[in-house]
Amino acid sequence: MEMFFICVKIFFARILDVTIATFRQNILMKGKIGVGSILAFLEIMIWFIVAREALTISIHSLWIPISYSLGYATGTLIGSLLSKQFIKGVVGIQIIIDEDKKELLNSLKMRGYSFNILHIESGFKSDSKIMIFIEVNTKSIKKIECLIHKIDPDAFISISDTKRVYNGTLK
Repeated sequence: MEMFFICVKIFFARILDVTIATFRQNILMKGKIGVGSILAFLEIMIWFIVAREALTISIHSLWIPISYSLGYATGTLIGSLLSKQFIKGVVGIQIIIDEDKKELLNSLKMRGYSFNILHIESGFKSDSKIMIFIEVNTKSIKKIECLIHKIDPDAFISISDTKRVYNGTLK
């Protein structure tokens, strides 16, 4: 029975410290250094206590590393879900389409998206292309991806995290 409680304690402590770690990494990528530092302190304090107990316990059972590992995996999942829910951000989407397929431009305009266009040439073919630059809130990613795939399934799409946006229009 003692081993069961130790495994449960290790499992939930790992969930907590890895959730904090995952959330901290995402907070730091958004430039929030103060909050990230506080979370780092809490994360390592919890990790140190749990790791010490898991490594120095006199019970030799495979359930100890299993609960440690399951807690880590579950903490990664929860931390990612919390980050997605609470850390709002902006992404840059670059879309490359054939110059003659302008239906996407009209659809983006009709939906209120602000974008810039750059005329480019393909490095592999001699046909002309258009690169569309658009910045959107993270909650809009799925909608815009569906729109692009619906109108031009062959479009090249690149999505990058944007740290800051100045002097522009976001939908």
